[in-house]
Amino acid sequence: MLATVATMAAGTVQAKTPAPVQDKPVNCDNCKEWNAPVKPFNVFGNTWYVGTAGLSAVLVTSPKGHILLDGALPQSAPLIIDNIKALGFRIEDVKVILNSHAHWDHAGGIAALQRASGATVMASASGALGLQSGTNGKDDPQYQANPVVHVAKVRKVSLVGEGDAVKVGPLTLTAHMTPGHTPGGTTWTWTSCEGDRCLDVVYADSLNPYASGDFRYTGKGKGGSPDISASFEASIAKVAALPCDIIIPVHPGTTDVLGKAARRSGTDNPLIDASACRAYAAEAGGLLAKRLAKERDEAAPLEAKAAVHAH
Repeated sequence: MLATVATMAAGTVQAKTPAPVQDKPVNCDNCKEWNAPVKPFNVFGNTWYVGTAGLSAVLVTSPKGHILLDGALPQSAPLIIDNIKALGFRIEDVKVILNSHAHWDHAGGIAALQRASGATVMASASGALGLQSGTNGKDDPQYQANPVVHVAKVRKVSLVGEGDAVKVGPLTLTAHMTPGHTPGGTTWTWTSCEGDRCLDVVYADSLNPYASGDFRYTGKGKGGSPDISASFEASIAKVAALPCDIIIPVHPGTTDVLGKAARRSGTDNPLIDASACRAYAAEAGGLLAKRLAKERDEAAPLEAKAAVHAH
């Protein structure tokens, strides 16, 4: 049974919308491209895309308050606030901000968005540590990234676990723990309706087996990092099995979210695709299988050499 971890109602806010506060920006090879502004748009029902060209942020709305998923880069926060306003909503009516994972390209804007909205920030236990420290934890596959990137710390984060339901008024979003890309990776699901038609929406966390330095998903042997390959494979299988009519991944280009939205016409909505989650998971599974095979091939000569010395 799902546990209700937050039930909130929107109050009347008399104060004017504060000027957006942008924390110190992150500079990276892809940041300018990722942070290019795009016009916000309706996905389906009460689900809206308010992110940037390369980094998703999604607003789920209700008359009792809204839920925002992710904050992109620190320099994305003003763009997200402007997109919310352009749709006729207010940042002050965002009551909860949810996080997929705590890397700076998806969580960097959360501190500023929390200050602007007064919202409660919610994340997995591992994700909360990353949000509160402003950088990757030592168990993160990208911990050894060089240079180490720090973003503004989120002072207070409420925790969610597998199957927990986050409620704001009539809204209910459910957390699914999908560790792999990060230890605290979280995929979120909910239902959006247009009239009598209701669809399952999946905000899919990254399943990309990217790592920095000498990190190995298969572990580093005695005294090293553990083998997390099985848990990563389980996360991919979990996403493939979710009820899924619409997928919005944390990087929209992964499933061409913006392109599909632009191609909508009449009753044809390419965003609606019941096979999209399975396809997303299948691609990730292929990438992970190649990565694991490479790691095991590299480890085999070392293990054989160690066995010879043992005798």
